[in-house]
Amino acid sequence: MDLQLRGKRALVTGGSRGIGRAVARVLAEEGAAVALLARDRARLDATAAELAAATGAKVIGVAADTTSDAAVKTAVAEATRLLGGPIDILVNAAAEPAGFAAPPKLAEIESGFFHAELDTKVMGYIRCAREVVSGMRAAGWGRIVNISGLAARQTGNAVGSMRNIAVAALTKNLADELGPAGIQVNVVHPGVTRTERTAPLVAERARASGRSEAEVEAEMAASNSIRHLVTAEEVAWIVAFLCSPRSRAINGDVIAAGGGAPRVIHY
Repeated sequence: MDLQLRGKRALVTGGSRGIGRAVARVLAEEGAAVALLARDRARLDATAAELAAATGAKVIGVAADTTSDAAVKTAVAEATRLLGGPIDILVNAAAEPAGFAAPPKLAEIESGFFHAELDTKVMGYIRCAREVVSGMRAAGWGRIVNISGLAARQTGNAVGSMRNIAVAALTKNLADELGPAGIQVNVVHPGVTRTERTAPLVAERARASGRSEAEVEAEMAASNSIRHLVTAEEVAWIVAFLCSPRSRAINGDVIAAGGGAPRVIHY
């Protein structure tokens, strides 16, 4: 299927690694020009060069911390200049993924940690959307996809659940506000996902538990109903569809990309 993305300009935050990087690659493969936004300039430049060489598309990096209004404004202006026009597609993925450290219990949740988590994943997403929307309004078309997570639908990580639920609420509010202007906003909830961080995590868990790495991976995959550890690329294909004109019928909705949570019905 042609996703009709050729000639579109995309900004992917958190684009230097993980799901953001995978999304950027798929968008570039589909013919979009892509700006990666992240904090680490060296990693950004290396990833942009690698993706450009692999896809033949224009891929550039702009450095910014999404907790800073000024930094986001500057970065979006730079991306607009380097890509040759306003941003058509925004994928918000700049947040620390859950699951790589034990979540704090009630007595351990400090205000600084709480506010930092929401400032990055919720207010950071707002900052980026705020800077691209004027160009989308002028074009009468735009796509915003917010990467959240299945912690929104389960307990075990109080702050993780709150930040992900907040992203879903933000998404629906923006969809209702911006939909009449031709701008569609959706949210994707990945579950446990294989990224470049997975191998060292599996190795550490295997060492600590005395099990094989294969056994640890099987346990991780058993959290979903397809018994397969979903990859960042598999999530990226879903995101790319939501970024395309083909997704016209979907707005303000949540797409789970975790391989299916067993025994739970969402309607």
